[in-house]
Amino acid sequence: MMPDESHPEIREGVRRLVADFPGEYWRALDRERTYPTEFVAALTQAGYLGMLIPEEYDGSGLGLSAACAVLEEVHRSGANGGAAHAQMYTMGAILRHGSPEQKARYLPHVASGALRLQAFGVTEPGAGTDTTRISTFARRDGDDYVVNGQKIWISRAEHSDLLLLLCRTAPRDAAAKPSAGMSLLLVDMRQSVGNGLTIRPIRTMLNHATTELFFDDLRVPAANLIGAEGKGFHYVLDGMNAERILIAAECIGDGRFFIDRASAYAKERNVFGRAIGENQGVQFPIARAQIQLSAAALMVDHAAALFEAGEPCGTEANMAKMLASEASWYAADMCVQTHGGFGFAEEYDIERKFRETRLYQVAPISTNLILSHVATHVLGLPKSF
Repeated sequence: MMPDESHPEIREGVRRLVADFPGEYWRALDRERTYPTEFVAALTQAGYLGMLIPEEYDGSGLGLSAACAVLEEVHRSGANGGAAHAQMYTMGAILRHGSPEQKARYLPHVASGALRLQAFGVTEPGAGTDTTRISTFARRDGDDYVVNGQKIWISRAEHSDLLLLLCRTAPRDAAAKPSAGMSLLLVDMRQSVGNGLTIRPIRTMLNHATTELFFDDLRVPAANLIGAEGKGFHYVLDGMNAERILIAAECIGDGRFFIDRASAYAKERNVFGRAIGENQGVQFPIARAQIQLSAAALMVDHAAALFEAGEPCGTEANMAKMLASEASWYAADMCVQTHGGFGFAEEYDIERKFRETRLYQVAPISTNLILSHVATHVLGLPKSF
């Protein structure tokens, strides 16, 4: 079975749904940097955003590979799952580490779409990739935590009801180790904005609803602590593996979009009396993109299978994300080159997807950090300081 043949019923359903949101829809949103509210609502209504939530909480109870199939097809069809993909992995912190009361209170409403759990607050201006150096602090005060600090590059905060917030509950120098002393809080954005939480949009080269968050004596009920105090970093790592695998699947979808478009154009475009696809200088880059993407897709499948089996998969998730993002970026460059000047024309959707897939060389983890992880954790090479 080829990687793109898994979960055929789910893939066909996603293709039918995305057909109602053609290129014109996405181009209009991109021009105005507008959130795809109708598209996210359609995904939610179809049950795709709640598929990892168990049936006992009104979800579909399917595995990560099924979620990967959804996001891959969304991206292959020319759409973008970045507006909604966080809901697939952020709820995992509640599912795996939340109390029975928290699961019963939130998960059914997340599954139905009554609550949107789209925002994940980790990164800070002074602590980008070194999460242990975050300084946003939550001080216990009776039945509440009082939060002060700042987060940056937080996507979808303006379009989410709930925020998973990683913050310090003990100073870094007072913790047993740098990764200790951090806790995970579930913040109700509906009550927080204007009452200690300020959201400032950041305009970027792509429509990703990116924001900066400011916390000024924000009170969060202690009942909204996920799991045990001081263990938040480890809960976040669980979600990061799922995040990297799902985003790798999006990259596979992007790559297939570029290969599909380049192949079709190379067959149709005639120069000097023949299709440009007859030239090996055009053929070979498209073939190379197909080969690289097929190999990356197998790594994504492998990482997802490990995750579903409950096996350690941090290295495999990182590898899948790196291979898939690099394969999609090569395919994007190839597609623009194949189209020539038309690749830069807005109406072809290639320039938009080109910008969108470039993000995944940087986020949610940069290529260099993945290489460092493999060098030190797999190969046993010395760490650099």
